[in-house]
Amino acid sequence: MAGLVYQNWKGNNIFFFGGRLIFGPDARSLLVTISLIVVPVALFCAFVARNLLHKFPAYNAGYAILVVAIVFTFYVLVLLLLTSAQDPGIVPRALHPPEDEIYESSIANDGVAGQTPRLRFPRIKEVSFNGMTVKVKYCDTCMLYRPPRCSHCSICNNCVERFDHHCPWVGQCIGQRNYRCFFMFVSSSTVLCIYVFAMSALNIKFIMDRDYHTVPSALRHAPASLILMIYCFISVWFVGGLTVFHLYLIGTNQTTYENFRYRAENRLSMYDKGCLSNFGEVFCTSVQPSKNKFRAKEQQDVQKPLPSPMESRDIEEPVDYIRSKVEDDLEIGGAFSKVRDRTFGENDVGDQVNPGHGIVLDNCSAALEQQMDGRVPSDLLNGAHRHSSWGRRSENWEISAEVLGMSSSVTESGRFGVHGASPVSK
Repeated sequence: MAGLVYQNWKGNNIFFFGGRLIFGPDARSLLVTISLIVVPVALFCAFVARNLLHKFPAYNAGYAILVVAIVFTFYVLVLLLLTSAQDPGIVPRALHPPEDEIYESSIANDGVAGQTPRLRFPRIKEVSFNGMTVKVKYCDTCMLYRPPRCSHCSICNNCVERFDHHCPWVGQCIGQRNYRCFFMFVSSSTVLCIYVFAMSALNIKFIMDRDYHTVPSALRHAPASLILMIYCFISVWFVGGLTVFHLYLIGTNQTTYENFRYRAENRLSMYDKGCLSNFGEVFCTSVQPSKNKFRAKEQQDVQKPLPSPMESRDIEEPVDYIRSKVEDDLEIGGAFSKVRDRTFGENDVGDQVNPGHGIVLDNCSAALEQQMDGRVPSDLLNGAHRHSSWGRRSENWEISAEVLGMSSSVTESGRFGVHGASPVSK
């Protein structure tokens, strides 16, 4: 009995909660990313935000610093989970290669007449996309032609629509369905780093105004603030740089994969619709539903898969058919043997045949051998595959007139002798 789709999933993804959450194969790196967010914020709440609780007595504004840090951190973690735990836009695999794209190579292409044609797939074909002609490639793993802007992730082993890149920090591919969450996660992390850095610097300023009037003495008194400032300064270059880079990609309607691939060619993005339209496409459109029903029952392939383009070979004739032809050919030889036995007798051939009869038998055997050589190809007798140009079944073969004439001469010679010899007595 077939199981559910996620139970027999051919990709490298990891599923949780009965297929409701899908992660990449490197989902453990997600724990590292969470710790890089939670641990600094916990230090901030324990040593910095607590010191600022009573620094703003009006409306108890100091508590807002702590609340904002906690809420914003929770928001960043939710975006991280949405990016990592949902389908990024995986294209479902085909059960068999596309039959309408198979073509048979002609004799002119193969260069050899009469050979069985090969089954092949065009590796690249042109399709129309938004009024433009786009070349799409065939994926041997997923057995389909990838849609425009789709690429196969070697880590997850899936074809992903509008593939951007595989992010090791979130343990998931970034594609059409989770790119918005990914950008919001990166940009929100940048804002969180700036916020923690600013509040830590404010805490040092209050310490300098109260007891310690120099920066070195204040930093020695508040080591947690110093550590957080250094950590956020380094982190903001990473997440902030990613935010700026992806702002550029969104404005030009590119993906990271397309940018790195076509940068050397100085090729402009054919999908660019203008800056405002490009931002609206990312942030103001609804997320398409997943094309995969991970909790549904897996469909069974009722059609025999055709050979893949890398494994296509000449179609061979069945072994039983070749064996039947050999048996039919042997029956022909056996029929002539019976003619000879009825004429001379089984025991007289070797002992009582005179020299004239031997000449007749030799000539008859030579004629039969020539006829059999002309009818039965030597490659077939040697076990090779049948050539497609032979074209006739063995049961339709007829004994040539020459062989019939030779067999009748054998009968005549057996009765009346050859060259004046007397008949053989039994």
